Amino acid sequence: MSDSVNIRDLNALVAQKSDFINLITTGMDQTIVGQKHLVQSLLIALLSNGHVLLEGVPGLAKTLAIKTLAQLIDADYSRVQFTPDLLPADVIGTMVYSVQKDQFQVKKGPIFSNFVLADEINRAPAKVQSALLEAMQERQVTIGDTTFQLDEPFLVMATQNPIEQEGTYPLPEAQVDRFLLKVIIGYPTREEERKIIRQNIATEKKKIMALVKPEEILDAQRVVEQIYLDEKIEKYIVDIVFATRYPDEYSLNDLKSMISFGASPRASISLAKASRAYAFLNHRGFVIPEDIRAVCHDVLRHRIGLTYEAEANNITSDEIISTILDRVEVP
Repeated sequence: MSDSVNIRDLNALVAQKSDFINLITTGMDQTIVGQKHLVQSLLIALLSNGHVLLEGVPGLAKTLAIKTLAQLIDADYSRVQFTPDLLPADVIGTMVYSVQKDQFQVKKGPIFSNFVLADEINRAPAKVQSALLEAMQERQVTIGDTTFQLDEPFLVMATQNPIEQEGTYPLPEAQVDRFLLKVIIGYPTREEERKIIRQNIATEKKKIMALVKPEEILDAQRVVEQIYLDEKIEKYIVDIVFATRYPDEYSLNDLKSMISFGASPRASISLAKASRAYAFLNHRGFVIPEDIRAVCHDVLRHRIGLTYEAEANNITSDEIISTILDRVEVP
């Protein structure tokens, strides 16, 4: 009985604290045509206190999406264009000598924002990628002898261009694993494309007004952490992740030769966090199996290694995840 009371209380709390979700999605819809999945993924990462890796061709409103979200939340936004000559100091900041004061002073880099767009992250060398990923993980930056805590909320959206691979430095698996979600976005529909043209040739541009305060996002993050995750749901998450490591134990023998390595324990944590955020977006105080299935592809697609055999047969990690979801028993 106490459980049902707790769930009722949680539902009431989530309903109260998730009001702003509709405001944000309406605000995003006024600026961005289509790309519902991109907007939803950004909100899931924001509520889970995680980061997003986006893959898509240029011109799909990736920059516009995170910039609009920052404006709607009245938060700081910065954009870093990753290039082969970029240095870690260009991202996190450095010590600069002041002639007037006759001393070194800290000049903070663009990482000191609530929302950071790391555009074409695979264009910069490993040293720069590591500096960014360390800040993402530790939520702090050390410049000289001083350590600075990064502002909250803090969300990094890194983008990768899937078509042009010359002169790129692919992110190592261990670093890709630090992203809560890897989202692949495609082209708009015909109707959406017509709306995009109309919106961009209009003489009067819509002004984006701040609708939510950063404090409300931090409040929501604390509520998301309280969302109820049943033991059966935990077991379901573990089964899905273990099926990527030991497919033969789940009667998935055909996948054994396709997977070179399975998802890490960070995948289980990320599935739990992202499914809680998805439940919150749907104004619910508890996680159901459909929440897991809804976020599973984005959480796992960058955490499963494919063998040469899989690549030769054009098998993708998305197809492997779909097969696992079809075969693993749903609670």
